[in-house]
Amino acid sequence: MSSPTESTRPRTKAELVASGYTPRSVREELRANMIAHLRGNTDRAGAFAGIIGYDETVIPEIENALLSGHHIVMLGERGQGKTRIIRGLIDFLDELIPVVDGCAINDDPLAPVCAECRRRAAEQGDALPVAWLGRENRYGEKLATPDVTIADLIGEVDPVKIAEGRYMADEEAIHFGIVPRTNRGIFAINELPDLAEKVQVGLFNVMEERDLQIKGYRIRLPLDVVVVATANPDDYTSRGRIVTPLKDRFDVQIRTHYPRTLADEIAIMEQEVDTGERGGLPLCLPDFMCEIVARITIEARSAPEISQSSGVSVRVTINNLETLIASAEKRALRLGESEIAPRITDLPALSASTGGKLELEYGSEETSETHVLERLVGRSIKDTFEAHVDPASLAKVLEYIAEGWGIVTSDTMSAAEYMEGISTIPGLRDAVDALGPFESPGLMAAATEFLLEGLHLEERLNRDREGGRFTYKA
Repeated sequence: MSSPTESTRPRTKAELVASGYTPRSVREELRANMIAHLRGNTDRAGAFAGIIGYDETVIPEIENALLSGHHIVMLGERGQGKTRIIRGLIDFLDELIPVVDGCAINDDPLAPVCAECRRRAAEQGDALPVAWLGRENRYGEKLATPDVTIADLIGEVDPVKIAEGRYMADEEAIHFGIVPRTNRGIFAINELPDLAEKVQVGLFNVMEERDLQIKGYRIRLPLDVVVVATANPDDYTSRGRIVTPLKDRFDVQIRTHYPRTLADEIAIMEQEVDTGERGGLPLCLPDFMCEIVARITIEARSAPEISQSSGVSVRVTINNLETLIASAEKRALRLGESEIAPRITDLPALSASTGGKLELEYGSEETSETHVLERLVGRSIKDTFEAHVDPASLAKVLEYIAEGWGIVTSDTMSAAEYMEGISTIPGLRDAVDALGPFESPGLMAAATEFLLEGLHLEERLNRDREGGRFTYKA
C-alpha cells in the first residue's frame, strides 16, 4: 500500500476499509520491500549505508533472511557493524502503517489482537480511531545485561490498574514490555548471551508459539515481531550462554567479519572521521598516514601478542586517526601554522587511543601495551614504505648522511624548518615529489619524516629518539 499524504490519511476504521487497505504481516512487508529493492524499483540505500566490505558476504545473507521471513542472529566480534546493520533494516519497513489510535502494541485496526482494542472495536465499530505509525517507531532495541527481567521484555501486571479495580487475570491489567510494544515491527537485542538464561526462556513463546506467560497465566497474543539478535561468537559457541532451544528458534545465523582488505579499512576510517576544516585551518591528510593508521589495526588482528578471541575493533582505527589529527592540530595552533598536517612524529600519541583496546595474550613476553603498539606501528610504517617507495630513489640522501650529516625531526618543529632541509639535502626534494607530489609545507614535512623513518626501519639509517625528537644518522 502506498503511503497517503497527511491530509488524505484515513482516520477511522471505515475510512481505512474504503481506502482499500489490506493487512499484511511484518514478514510479508519486509519481503515485498526487499523484492522491490532487488528489482531496482525503490531506493533503500539507507539500509546498508556506511556498511563497507560486506557486499559479497553479509549483505546477501541478510537479503536471503528478509526474503525468507527469518529471525536473525548475527555473530561477530566487537566493532563489526552489527548494530548499524540491524538498525538499517527498518528501511525495508513501509514508511507508514495504520494502528489503533492509543494502542500500546500497535494493533492493526482491521485485526486487533489485544483485549483493550478488541473491546474498543466492538464498542466503536467503524468509528474506531486510526493513527499512523512511522517506520522509525516500529523498531525496538534492548541491550542485554544480567539485570534485564521478564517484565522489561514481556510485561508485568500493573499495580495501578489493579488498584483501579481490574482483576489479576484480566489481560487489560498488564503493562506490556518492550517486545509487545514492538508488535508489527523489528525487535533487536544486543549481546544476547549476557541475558540471564531464565529470561532467554521467556522469548521462546514470543518467537514460536506467539503467546505470553505473565504471573502464572497464559495470554494468547499473536504478536507480529521479527527478532534480530547480536552475539560474540566466543560467547555463542564456546561458553554456550545462549540456551539451545533459543538458538533453534533463530532461523538464520549470519557471521560478520572485520574488513578483509586494506582499502576497506581505510574507506571505513575516512567515512567515520571528519576531515574538514578545524578552527579555520585546512586539514591536509597524507594518504600514507591514513594507510599507516589502518595497517596498525590490521597488524594487531594477526599479532601473536594480542588475544584474537575478543577482536580488534574498527573503532581502534577510527579513534587512532582522530587522535593523529588532534596531535597535528595542536602543533599547528601552537606554532601558528596555516594547515594541519599529521606526520610520523604524531604517531606516539596513538598510545592513548589504542590503550585498553588491545587484550594481550596471557603469558605473552610483551607485558606492556606500549611496547606492543610500538612494534605494530613500526611494522605498519615499514609495510607502507615498501609499498610506495623505492629505496634506490633515496641513494643521494643516504650518501649525504653517510658523510657525517645528521637529520633531526620533531613533533614541535614547524613545517618551515623542514623546507630548509628539503631544499639543501641532495635528492630529498625529488624523493618527496615522487611520493606526492606535495605542494604545501605541511605535507612535505610529513613526507620527509615518512621517508626517513622508512629508511630507518629498512635498516639503512640509525635513529636516536629523545621524547618527540628523532635524530637520523648513518
